[in-house]
Amino acid sequence: MATPSNSAGITVQTTSPPDKPIRVGRNREYPHQLWWLMTSFVVLFSLCHFVSLALLRYSSRRRASGEQSGSTKPLSAPRFSWRRLPLALVNAFRVVAFRWTLPFGQWHDLTLAEVLTACAYVVALFTWAFINTTSLSGDKLNVQYWENRAGVLGASQMPLIVALGTKNNALSYITGVSYDKLKFMHRMIARTVYVLLWVHGSTRIKYLVPSMYVNWFFPLGVTAMSAFSILVIVSLRPIRARAYELFYYVHVVAVLTILLAAYFHTNNQKFGFYLWPCFIVWGVDRVIRLGRLIYHNHLYFGFSSVSRQLDASVELLSPQMIRLRLKRPPHFRWTPGQEAFLVMPTVSRLIIESHPFTIASVDTRYTLGDRQTSRTPDGEKSDSDSSSDPDATAYWNELVFLIQVREGFTRRLARIAEKEEKVKVLVDGPYGFPPNLGGDDTVVLIAGGSGVSYTLSIFLGVLGQVKRRNSKCRRAVFIWAIRDASCMEWISDALTRALELAPAEIDISIRIFVTARSGRPLPGARVQDDNESIHSNFDGASPSKSRPLSLLDFPAVQVTEGRPNLPLLLREEVEANTGRLSVTVCGSKAITQACREALRIPMTVVLKGGPSVVLHVESFGYA
Repeated sequence: MATPSNSAGITVQTTSPPDKPIRVGRNREYPHQLWWLMTSFVVLFSLCHFVSLALLRYSSRRRASGEQSGSTKPLSAPRFSWRRLPLALVNAFRVVAFRWTLPFGQWHDLTLAEVLTACAYVVALFTWAFINTTSLSGDKLNVQYWENRAGVLGASQMPLIVALGTKNNALSYITGVSYDKLKFMHRMIARTVYVLLWVHGSTRIKYLVPSMYVNWFFPLGVTAMSAFSILVIVSLRPIRARAYELFYYVHVVAVLTILLAAYFHTNNQKFGFYLWPCFIVWGVDRVIRLGRLIYHNHLYFGFSSVSRQLDASVELLSPQMIRLRLKRPPHFRWTPGQEAFLVMPTVSRLIIESHPFTIASVDTRYTLGDRQTSRTPDGEKSDSDSSSDPDATAYWNELVFLIQVREGFTRRLARIAEKEEKVKVLVDGPYGFPPNLGGDDTVVLIAGGSGVSYTLSIFLGVLGQVKRRNSKCRRAVFIWAIRDASCMEWISDALTRALELAPAEIDISIRIFVTARSGRPLPGARVQDDNESIHSNFDGASPSKSRPLSLLDFPAVQVTEGRPNLPLLLREEVEANTGRLSVTVCGSKAITQACREALRIPMTVVLKGGPSVVLHVESFGYA
């Protein structure tokens, strides 16, 4: 017979023998069912991703063939059409899923897609944990049914948690979502499993016979949960952002402790097969990273005079920004917007320590030409030396990283930059799946502060693709918010060269906003007409042949004091376009949220001939 154990309605009993095979069977069956559900979701998401890629490629080819045959239709005034309903529905989905957000404290703004995905996972996990927990004698929520099942379900999710935390995981390649964006799922699943494991552990401690405390599997379970608890605390966003290196070291030690202790703990009940795949997933990722590191940096390991020439130069552009340049390793190719992990043995505390940074340059596939083809703002051929400036050409010939100075690793790197010393750098990468903007008619790039390292590479890549007729982009808008006007020097050489060599068929507008009000006039500040671009006629005096071109010599560059009115700027771009418009953002939470709110476009705009708007948000800082 069953006897109640507490006033909460949960029943503890000594079940009759028929209960045990039922409980054991469900403990083995339910994790499989949960995995089938998650697999179905991933397959559905992947199918949507591949269909989207196919449609984008089809649209690009159709447009390219139309241009070659000269059958491009003349532009007509936008008008309402029900034929645009599918496109309007797609845009409405984007607005609801990715531009409406819910605030979670001062650190998080989650999109509805993220919230719904998290809620669906939590509901699924706890449903399988507590469903069918009525014993044969009729006792509901029988603790012996859900207590051990909670632990088994939690253990079954460990391979997924590990896979989402690795840099080379299959999920990124089949879904098109880069590993850094999967970090949200990694943390969400880990914290949900952590709660479920506490349900298992606390109940087991409460009802376990004291004589069992000395058994080896019990201390292992306590060790795993203790390490898990420490890891959850240091992974909280405020701690992770302010003490990233502490989080990094604790993460490595805690994960190893959790997996080893959890394997031997679960293997006591023959469920260790859920844990050993974690070591394989982690090992494969490390082997791939090691192989890539050796492949791209093999000249370093020759210990010859060539290896010394590969050392990176480090320049302190400002107290807050470092520019690191190194020769591109052989066979190293990357897409604009990707990142690489840098290993600097002389800077890091551990020789295996690596840090991710966005590549601010593009490789030679996106080159715009040479100084013989460069032009001044008034359209005349230039004999200036700005095109051969090594600081400018590095953005097409070398790996360039713009690194914001913080504490720890970057602070030590800044001290080296002050001494104008070189450092040994091993490159691991590239990583990430940046957006494909080749099918966009208008590209808007928005950055705040150091986020410009991402949008700069995207900008240079777009110009390179247009130059080679691999993109249908006809307008590029580059918006950058900086604290001080001196920050323009971070990328002025690269932008100057890009504007000199930009293809004539693309309209360019660069708007720089200086948010700190100094009371002094901004250098080169002037009012620019909305239609002014790099290819507009320049009414002022052209730079002399003896003076290199400056970024502010170009009429397309507008410097304004104050914060950018992003809703107004984006609204103007939406109203002026009828094709496909993409907005790519890499900045603070305020900038990202302003862009999301500004692009909550109603369906009627698309139905009346307005553009199809796509928003890409890149993580900023230590995500």
